[in-house]
Amino acid sequence: MRVSVHAKPRASRSRIVRADGLRIEVALAAPPVDGAANAELIALLATALSLPKSALRLVLGESSKHKVVEVAGLTADEIARRLTAVQGRE
Repeated sequence: MRVSVHAKPRASRSRIVRADGLRIEVALAAPPVDGAANAELIALLATALSLPKSALRLVLGESSKHKVVEVAGLTADEIARRLTAVQGRE
């Protein structure tokens, strides 16, 4: 399954700001330099989805604020439920 992400780097803390099904908005504490924000995004989603980081892969938007992350091992409904449960709490 794929999750569409709108990332906002250099936030005060990393968290899922809004989750709407498989579309999310995230705030990332890391700057968009040398892949730091992308690594932070994968770590944040892995924690939120209770998956290992290896189950997530950035497939589009490496240097963009609009990204697509592929998630292995969960259905679309399970991903949406887990992301909605943690939004605003990270």
